[in-house]
Amino acid sequence: MAEEIGNQESAEQNGPVVQLQRCYFKDASLEMPHAPEVFTEALEEQPVVDIQFEVAPQQLSVPDYYEVVVRGTVTVKSKEQVLFLVEGKQAGIFQISGIGEEDTRHLLNVYCPSIVYPYLRANVADLITRTSMPPVHLPEVNFEALYQQRLAQMQQQAESSVQPAASGSGQA
Repeated sequence: MAEEIGNQESAEQNGPVVQLQRCYFKDASLEMPHAPEVFTEALEEQPVVDIQFEVAPQQLSVPDYYEVVVRGTVTVKSKEQVLFLVEGKQAGIFQISGIGEEDTRHLLNVYCPSIVYPYLRANVADLITRTSMPPVHLPEVNFEALYQQRLAQMQQQAESSVQPAASGSGQA
């Protein structure tokens, strides 16, 4: 343990540190609410695939350590009937030190998810394959664009919540 702390201190003296410490499949859910009927009925139309993503970074109790969770949800429907729904949460624990607060936020929302995401893709693809339904592969994700979009939404919400004080004769 002392050696580990010594290595950490020398790394901080040598410059910035961004290092994946652990990657793990945190949670998985698979629902096939209409099985086995979905296997016996012929699909009359092409199923609709909806894929949603979310990135959730958080600082851990250990200084300079963060958990980044990437959640992917795949919902496949035919005629408004859910054929299957798969949700997976892939997480990584990252050590980040010697970097400013703004750059750390950027790393946690862009760089770290891009490291964790390929593991999520593989795990979700494996779950879907096990349903014996046609495969659905998660697409490449531009985490930079998602982060910038989220920042713009937060700024817009902040601006809209700051409303000028109404002038007029109100009753007290």
